[in-house]
Order: sequence, then C-alpha cells, then structure tokens
Amino acid sequence: MAVTGMILCAGLGTRLRPLTEALPKPAVPVCGIPLVRYALGLLRGAGIRRAVVNTHHLPEAMARTAGAAAAELGLELHLSPEPVIAGTGGALRQARRWLEGSEAVVVLNGDVLFDLDLGAALADHAASGALATMVLMPMPAGARYAAVELDAGGRVRRIAGRFGPGGEGLTPWHFPGVHLLSPALLEAVPAEPFEVDVNRQVYPPLLARGLVRGHLTRAAWRDLGTPADYLAANLEVAAGRFPVARSGFAAPPPRLASDALIEPGAEVGPEVVVGRGCRIGAGARVDRAVLWPGTAIRPGEVVRDAVAAGTLRVSARAGSPTPG
Repeated sequence: MAVTGMILCAGLGTRLRPLTEALPKPAVPVCGIPLVRYALGLLRGAGIRRAVVNTHHLPEAMARTAGAAAAELGLELHLSPEPVIAGTGGALRQARRWLEGSEAVVVLNGDVLFDLDLGAALADHAASGALATMVLMPMPAGARYAAVELDAGGRVRRIAGRFGPGGEGLTPWHFPGVHLLSPALLEAVPAEPFEVDVNRQVYPPLLARGLVRGHLTRAAWRDLGTPADYLAANLEVAAGRFPVARSGFAAPPPRLASDALIEPGAEVGPEVVVGRGCRIGAGARVDRAVLWPGTAIRPGEVVRDAVAAGTLRVSARAGSPTPG
C-alpha cells in the first residue's frame, strides 16, 4: 500500500520554553537524537518511504534537522512551510500536493514519543473502510486531556465532550495525536479559514455517518510538554524503560556520548544524559539532568533536576512552574 506520512512540526512548543527558543520542539535532542528522528523512524519501520514535515517556528532549524534524519533513514522528504500555523486540517490542505496519490496518509505529532505498531494500525484502518481512524489509548493516570468517545462498534461519536452526535454507553479514550486517513478525507478539509482543526471542524459532520473510527492501542506513549516531562523522557529512553525498536534503534541510545569530557573530580550521577561534545568541569556535580550537545559545565558548577543547553539552565524539577 502506498502510504505517505505527515509529521506535524509547526508548533511553538510554548510549555518547553525557553528551550524551544533555541530549537523547535521536534528538533530537541532525546538522548542526543532529534525528537523528530524517532517519528520518522516509526514511519520507516512500517515500510513508509515518503514523508512530509510542516514548518513554522524556527523553520530553517526544523528543515535542517528533519532533512538530516530523513536522509539517514532513506526517506523521501518534503517540507511544507506555513507562514501562519494552519492547524492539523490546514496542514493537510497546505501539503496536499505531496499527499495526493497515496492510498493512505498517516499523520503523527512530531513532539512526542510513541511506540505504536503502525503497520497494525494501518491494516485496521484499511479493513474498516473508514475515512479516518483515530489511534486511541487509555487515558493516562491523572491526565486531563479531552476525551474521544467510542461506541460499542468502534465508531467515534463524540470529541472533547461536545463535537459529534454523542449517544449512550460511550467509552472515553485518550487521543495521542495519530490519524490514519483515506485520500477522500482530504476533500472534506475546507479551503477557508486558513487554520482548520480536524477534530473540531472536519470530523464532526462525519461522525453520525460512522466514517471516523478508533484503533485502540496500549503502546508506550510519552508527552514531552514540560521541562520535567522532557527530562523524564530522556532518562526513560536511556534506561531502556521506553522502547525505541520500532523507531529503528537496535538498543537504547547511549546515556553518555563517547566524546564527552568529564574532568577529574567531577561527579556525574546515573540519571544524566550527556550529549556529544559536552565538557563537565573539574569538581562539577551533575545529577538528574540532560546536557545538550556542545554544553560546557563550569568547574564546581552544580546542575541538578535541570536541562543544560549551551549557557541556558532550565529547571526540570517536577511541579516547578512551566517557563514562559
């Protein structure tokens, strides 16, 4: 089946500021590897050979990062610039020239980690005959995400509590941001306004006709929204607690880059991810931290529960206020 993947990378990443003032969120390193590389690897692992990445925030950096990752994986990559953020529906409309001719389109968020069996999800979508399939999973404990509600037949009947016909006996699920689309769905995206939300503006008229279905998974998923979430994700990947084989990694990426320099007397705890070209000065103490590539920790400096990116130090302590 000829499938095109679209990875959404245009967002501002406001909850991860000020880190995302240096790099777009899908380009931030997770164990030294750009986050978007994990999503592109998921496409490649499912046999998909063509991808589209939309850009808006720091577009040159996003294009450069996605281009290098796609080249590494042997993917054909197209960039879809958005002068104004277009929403998921608008992004599909803007990228339509690269999506036409596909038998299916996979839409992924570029700012999360997801160990989804994409091949199984695509097979389920093809067998269902739906215009759109939303990948769904149990609501994460303590989360307040808007729910997607299914009926007993697996049809989506209500989104975010108010979009769609609803009904009795519905089951709420979490939507982690993956859509599987039949080509005809692109016809349902309006030309105006420029910004179009698929869940709120495209899907609702289709729900009563049973044309949007859910694919249920219990795959590992990780939001990297805040600095605390970002730190936790790095530590989980490095420790092998978050699976990355479907993204094309035979083993977890190394916790410490091979060329990192740790000077005498420096203390580096077991929960630290150190990127390429980093230098940790004599007498420094680093614990529960992520060091971006090229970062220098000063002699005697203490970095704990934080992200160090160049000269930037961002607290990643759970419960601390979100920057910005």
